[in-house]
Amino acid sequence: MVDVVALLALALLVGGVVGTVVPLVPGGLLSVSGLLLYWWNSGFAEPGTVSLVVLTALGVLTLLVEFFGGSIAARAGGASWTTTGAAAVVGIALMIVTGPLGLLVGLFGTVFLLEYARGGDVDGSTRSAFYATVGILASTATQVLLTTAILFGFLVAVFVL
Repeated sequence: MVDVVALLALALLVGGVVGTVVPLVPGGLLSVSGLLLYWWNSGFAEPGTVSLVVLTALGVLTLLVEFFGGSIAARAGGASWTTTGAAAVVGIALMIVTGPLGLLVGLFGTVFLLEYARGGDVDGSTRSAFYATVGILASTATQVLLTTAILFGFLVAVFVL
């Protein structure tokens, strides 16, 4: 007989990987939820304590990358905190209307325009906008890798070890 809760936990783990590339879906949170649901359903036996701690830490790291990766990249490119915040708001609004392309265009455009208005430097504004945009893409790639590692780590810990 198939355990419905175990299937739901596995679906959450797979949804975590998918959620990292779908806008506004918290992939790391889905992965940790699936992991903890399975652990609870197994009577706190599977996965083992070490696996659970490591995989949960990867999930928390995924959440941190999701929430702060783009901001860190924008700051590394020289953007101000105000610019970074405004770009996040505009990017998310455009993403809702036009999808992921709107996020990238809105982020790049907002960072460029606000940094240009702040300093009048085309090269510096372009660099900041480029860093912010590449940072979002790198953040997404990192999240995919982390949630995939959680999924495979879970499968190994539960079905192989």
